[in-house]
Amino acid sequence: MMKKYSYIINGVQKTSNQLAEVKNPANGETIGSYYVSTIDDVEEAVDTAKKAQIKWRLLSQEERDHYMLKIADVLTENKAYLAELITKEQGKPLNGPGSNFEMDACIGWTQVPASLQLEDELIFEDETRKDILKRVPIGVVAAITPWNWPLMIAIWQIIPSLKMGNTVVIKPSEYTTIASLEMFRLINTVLPEGVLNCVTGDGKIGAHLTSHKMIGKIMFTGSITTGKRIIEASTHNMARLTLECGGNDAGIVLPNTDFDQIAEGLFWGSFLNMGQTCAALKRLYVHEDDLDAAVHVLTEVTKKFKMGDGLNEESLLGPIQNKMQFDKVNDLIATVQNNPHANLYIPIADVPTEGYFIPITYVTGVKNGDPIVDEEQFGPVLPIITYQTIEEAIEKANALEIGLGASVWGTDSDQLEEIALQLEAGTVWQNQHGAIHPFVPFGGVKQSGYGVEFGIEGLKAVTLPKVISYKK
Repeated sequence: MMKKYSYIINGVQKTSNQLAEVKNPANGETIGSYYVSTIDDVEEAVDTAKKAQIKWRLLSQEERDHYMLKIADVLTENKAYLAELITKEQGKPLNGPGSNFEMDACIGWTQVPASLQLEDELIFEDETRKDILKRVPIGVVAAITPWNWPLMIAIWQIIPSLKMGNTVVIKPSEYTTIASLEMFRLINTVLPEGVLNCVTGDGKIGAHLTSHKMIGKIMFTGSITTGKRIIEASTHNMARLTLECGGNDAGIVLPNTDFDQIAEGLFWGSFLNMGQTCAALKRLYVHEDDLDAAVHVLTEVTKKFKMGDGLNEESLLGPIQNKMQFDKVNDLIATVQNNPHANLYIPIADVPTEGYFIPITYVTGVKNGDPIVDEEQFGPVLPIITYQTIEEAIEKANALEIGLGASVWGTDSDQLEEIALQLEAGTVWQNQHGAIHPFVPFGGVKQSGYGVEFGIEGLKAVTLPKVISYKK
């Protein structure tokens, strides 16, 4: 009998009259079903979180850190179980930068915030007064997670919020709900009731949650379109926002760079999680004299990696997670096939016929303005665009109204630094791409969203500044 998974409110597993099936994107097999929450469930979850926050916020930061470390222990103990669920539901392989990697990130991004301390700041003092800036909890945080890194991004939203004295109501993506529910269930075994609550469902549930009058902060990772809807929803409660709305990251390779030295960095920078990563390299700019070398080296390195069902230990590349995204990527590839100037390079065309598999595909002969360049592929397709001058490359890289990450590759450190300062992105990596870290703030500019996560700045983002002014 197929297992049915419950959502959690006030520490209690809840059911409803509606079930949704979840299928493995590698083979189409049903792996289970989850109960879909109602609007009344959202109301109960927020009310529960509001009441639980009264006691939770009174704990010391040290006491809450102790709970965070308990969560890290639970995640460590259940790493293998949750990793297998991620692979079955999301599709990423167990090995390589896949599901085990995602679980290691969940553990690390729980332990690191627990090690950080937000200290009071002396802002001003003279003979008449002293002013201290403190950081206080916001209240109830609404967290909305995507389907590409469902557990890791949930941890990014949950842990800083809880550590700083907030409570959380989280809604996972309707595409990757089961593994999320199991992680939330396990976390709830070590938390007081009502501190972490979960509701399930589609955008209607998310919209009701984010517009709820008792929500004080919204954390969202997903599309620009949904991000703009969340901004509109926040007019109902004036909630503080952290929005990570994806990117179409550009990478620039300096002329005469040895592609053999950077090949694997470019490959995994582009195709981590089959390109289904917000901060993946999705537009590669190379000098026109280096195009052949870039194509040759990238096609050769691609042949080293096997694509298939992620439960197969040899697989390091998996399927697209859902049919919606599978169709979108194929539609973008179709625009290239109809372009007489474009060329497609598919190093390994032999991919599984079952499931949502698309082979790694490189595209040349395209330019800014073409759909494959301007639209975020979010899949295993990389356009390689040529430039004549560095100034032209920078202009092309900055041309789009998004700016999550970017990268520049080469050996001239002065030139790398000069270009990095000119690229319009929240993070610019040198000779690497997508190298996020739990101590390092991360966020986008332009329509990639606003606010940052991680590190001390990420903790500040889930608090309110409060000045205590003392008269001497």
